[in-house]
Amino acid sequence: MTDGAETPFAGLDPDMILAAVEALGLRADGRVLALNSFENRVYRVGLEGETGNEERATSGGARFARMAQGNGGGAVVVKFYRPGRWSDEGIREEHAFVAELAAADISVVAPLAFAGETLHRHAGYRYALFPLRGGHAPELGDRDVLRHLGRVLGRLHAVGAGARFAHRPVLDVEHFGHAPIDFLLDGDWLPDDLGENVAVLADAVLEDVEERFAALPDIAMLRLHGDCHPGNILWRDGHAHFVDLDDCLTGPAVQDLWMLAGRREDSGPAWRWLLEGYGEFRAFDRRELALVEPLRALRLLHYNGWIARRWHDPAFPAAFPAFATRAWWEALIGQLQEQLAAFAEPPVDPDAR
Repeated sequence: MTDGAETPFAGLDPDMILAAVEALGLRADGRVLALNSFENRVYRVGLEGETGNEERATSGGARFARMAQGNGGGAVVVKFYRPGRWSDEGIREEHAFVAELAAADISVVAPLAFAGETLHRHAGYRYALFPLRGGHAPELGDRDVLRHLGRVLGRLHAVGAGARFAHRPVLDVEHFGHAPIDFLLDGDWLPDDLGENVAVLADAVLEDVEERFAALPDIAMLRLHGDCHPGNILWRDGHAHFVDLDDCLTGPAVQDLWMLAGRREDSGPAWRWLLEGYGEFRAFDRRELALVEPLRALRLLHYNGWIARRWHDPAFPAAFPAFATRAWWEALIGQLQEQLAAFAEPPVDPDAR
């Protein structure tokens, strides 16, 4: 692995990827396809029908090896974790949470275990293997789809409320709001004549966000998916399969719901259908609806800070070329103004017709 934090995946070539998969007793057929991921590096790797030393595989790893051999081959998904982002304990806690959800018959894509372990190392890289699952993003305008998603998330949160994370982050204003905007303002990211505007607007937005959270000091904080947007849900044969819990954290239940409801101006029916399903398995505290716009604002600030912090990774300038332009920051000013206007409106009412 490269020692430079500037290019953390520079040494991750196809030979290295194939060697990491085969180190676990699987036999790769040489096919490597990069999948969409910026924070980590994720690949689909083809397997031969003969999988090698299956005795090393346990639990899901053994089942996968037998399935691949019986089908004359197949594929596995291998995820290499960004160096320095999570501790080993934090990654294992994510894996344990996914396993707990799977044991509760919630459809999540869980890492495969080999020799009783789901987190592996090869040439300095940490990685995990997952079974390949197909599907497409859910249709969020469909009542039955949203009710189904609500039911699954109600069950997921019922499990999430049963224990606490020890090594995963907590969704708070400091780390998801103040820290990213401070990083942007302290760096050479914004045009000089726009920096003050962004600073003033961000301060006003974060003041409102803090007031909204302070008004609800007793809301339940539980283990969440954390990044529950449509791209992390695979819809297939009428069922939702949740993937990529890399951002699982502790926070209010509404964090896993608001990105499925759309923009506030037309989100009433979506919220009604989501909560109808959710309520079949877990009571939802409707006071949390007052946090939807604050959470949207935190995601906006965190997203911009995330791109800036990762700019040294060659994948980021290639994927976000507009980030280095004046137009990007002018758009951010408009988005912050929109958030301030949204704070002046009452929370969405799912019962409004």
